Amino acid sequence: MNRRELLTAGGLGLAGLALSKYPAHAAGEVKRVGLIGSGWYGKADLLRLIQVSPVEVVSLCDVDKKMVADAADLVSTRQASKKKPRTYSDWREMLKEKDLDIVLIGTPDHWHALQMIAAVESGCDVYCQKPIGVDVAECQAMLAAARKHKKVVQIGTQRRSTPHLIEAQKLIQEGRLGKIGLVEIYCYYHMRTRENPPDSTPPENLDYEMWTGPAPMRPYNKLVHPRTWRAFMEYSNGILGDMCVHMFDMTRWMMDLGYPKRISSNGGILIDKNSKANTTDTQDAIFDYDDVKVVWQHRSWGPPPDPKYPWGATFYGDKGTLKCSVMSYDFIPEKGEAIHKDVTYEYEQFPEDKTEKDLERHVAPAIRGHMKNLLECVASRGRPVADIGEGAISTISCILANLSLQLGRTLVWDPVAGKIANDDEANKLLARPYRGPWIHPDAAKI
Repeated sequence: MNRRELLTAGGLGLAGLALSKYPAHAAGEVKRVGLIGSGWYGKADLLRLIQVSPVEVVSLCDVDKKMVADAADLVSTRQASKKKPRTYSDWREMLKEKDLDIVLIGTPDHWHALQMIAAVESGCDVYCQKPIGVDVAECQAMLAAARKHKKVVQIGTQRRSTPHLIEAQKLIQEGRLGKIGLVEIYCYYHMRTRENPPDSTPPENLDYEMWTGPAPMRPYNKLVHPRTWRAFMEYSNGILGDMCVHMFDMTRWMMDLGYPKRISSNGGILIDKNSKANTTDTQDAIFDYDDVKVVWQHRSWGPPPDPKYPWGATFYGDKGTLKCSVMSYDFIPEKGEAIHKDVTYEYEQFPEDKTEKDLERHVAPAIRGHMKNLLECVASRGRPVADIGEGAISTISCILANLSLQLGRTLVWDPVAGKIANDDEANKLLARPYRGPWIHPDAAKI
């Protein structure tokens, strides 16, 4: 009996024990799960999956020895078998086991592409955090790999599974706003680090060489690990790649939009010039759909225009206005009564949400909905609500906005050719250089 058969046999008994908790699952459907990146959101995603399905978490991987050990202890208390998952420091070794059905990826953005491609090549369906990659060529290669290997890949743009936002989407689809000509999307959180700590020696529990991977090697700084690595463009696409991608993706989903025709952006580090962070503290972007303009703005300083909506989207129609955020929505019609709806919590069904460390409690129902949708599509082999094809459009559009800022001009994206129209200089920036020995994926070679 090989490892896969052994785990399946063990899982059958677990499934039978778990039927009362998971009535939608039949015996024999236990999925073997691995997680790459066992930090903040990696654990949040994995524990939500455990809440909605009798999965068996068999493998965890992280370059931080303490982080992965702590995650293994936590998972053993939360999954039905009470077994402690195997732990790895190298995701390649984890995937070599060939005993996983689903892989969750919760690593920093600069690692997503190589790990997701390797996971589908190893035979796994995937849940990958957003944005899908840090450059356009990565996104294209990831999509090509998912399609070639016929794997289900759900992206962590979970606004598409947020209960109150699903309700808000219906208002748009029913025509309650009339003709929408402008959508403002925005983030005014003071989320950009203002620290400027000195560089230092990496802690003994962290393999900083492996953490850096294909990204440029910077001197170690405590800001990069854990969680604040988005302060640096070497590992991310700044606040656009982190926060804009959510609201832009939500807007496209609600209005059934594809790629914008033109993308432009302006901004820079205008206020907070003393931080070590090299991401913008102020930036706008225009995603131009001809008769609809989607306009992004972020400021990591100063108060928000509307304190109730510091991160969200405002849809302006000729019959009404709709404001949406992770916490609520407000529909203000030109005629008739306004509608307000708050975020849905599920503490009665999932009391562990109340005490789980670092959990964004208001997001937990959306993650669970996203995981349920993933599992449904794993069973049906259909496309999930946040399929990687949709994730690619949202991610590439935000990357192009950053390239527009860098180049100082509007970019016209050709989705058929997969490149920027009539701009050789810009097209040279579609793939970031990789640090050896890592090799940049190429969609043409998938």
